[in-house]
Amino acid sequence: MSQSVERALRILPVLAKGPAGLGDVAEALGVHKSTALRLLRTLHEHGYAYRQADGRYRLGAQLFALAAEAVENLDVRDIAHPHLVELNRTTGHTVHLALHQDDEVVYVDKVDSRYPVRMYSRIGKPVPLTVAAVAKVLLADLPPAERAALAGRVEYPRYTAVSTPDAAAFLRELELVREQGWAADLGGHEEAINCVGAPVRGPGGRVVAALSLSAPTAAATAEALLELLPLVLHTADTISREYSGSAQEDDHPS
Repeated sequence: MSQSVERALRILPVLAKGPAGLGDVAEALGVHKSTALRLLRTLHEHGYAYRQADGRYRLGAQLFALAAEAVENLDVRDIAHPHLVELNRTTGHTVHLALHQDDEVVYVDKVDSRYPVRMYSRIGKPVPLTVAAVAKVLLADLPPAERAALAGRVEYPRYTAVSTPDAAAFLRELELVREQGWAADLGGHEEAINCVGAPVRGPGGRVVAALSLSAPTAAATAEALLELLPLVLHTADTISREYSGSAQEDDHPS
């Protein structure tokens, strides 16, 4: 990388902490003030830094505009899909990706099981909020007040004997999911269907989507599916890193 480009990039985290003077920037970069001034002027000319009336510099509006445009044009489905396909290829089971909007959690991608017995689910279909693993993963990330409000206004259908019975139980389940970093639906929606889900995180760590692996008991028992949880978590983490643009890891689960 060009030395000038590297130095310019190193300025941005300095300014992200708040307005900084020429001397502060030069000291942080370990360069002469004239070099720091040249870099700051270049960033200022392109809108990535802004010189205040007091002579200090802060991040410029162009940087925020680019970040907003990048987030707006970033589709988690496009990034996730190859990884959903690979998880399906490795396990043979149905893989879903879901998003949360308002009071609905909706499947936005699906890769079908290779086994003869398959799940009835489709892209665009809302999931049962109080039992589905993807719903628990997404709703567990809500601030406490929003979680409590949602728990108080949704209904609690008894799909099976182990379905979530009421708001208090739902909130306890969401807190557990938040603590452990994954969710399960072991016969809560359909007695013969089990599912494990994991969060896909965006910049800042917020959950932007949920990934799940599902199978009928005829293809995999609940215990067998839970043994695949590390692979599900690894897949979700990989998607999260790609979506956030963070460094990749080379290690893979055994």
